[in-house]
Amino acid sequence: MEEQQMAKATAKYVRISPRKARLVVDEIRNKSVSEARAILKYSPNKAARFTLKVLNSAVANAVNNNGLDEERLYVYRVFVDEGPRLKRYYPRAFGRADIMKRRLSHITVIVKER
Repeated sequence: MEEQQMAKATAKYVRISPRKARLVVDEIRNKSVSEARAILKYSPNKAARFTLKVLNSAVANAVNNNGLDEERLYVYRVFVDEGPRLKRYYPRAFGRADIMKRRLSHITVIVKER
């Protein structure tokens, strides 16, 4: 049996926490590319903008590098990994400081033909 081709795109060091980004990517898993684009386009979340860019990049990779048909593509896998944390100091009472961790994400989208 012939193995189906896949295409992948990754956005690294995206300034959004992985927990918030996972809420968005869970909505588009196993959906067709056109349906996933519609969901992301009208989602109010900041993570949707980043995910839409990665999805469009994965589709472009599939069409241009692997010669796949854009109409038959669907979101095969999509996941968010945690990137490094930026440590920032936050002033508190009596001259003390707390550490605030700004979390970064790596968003990966893999598309495949049905």
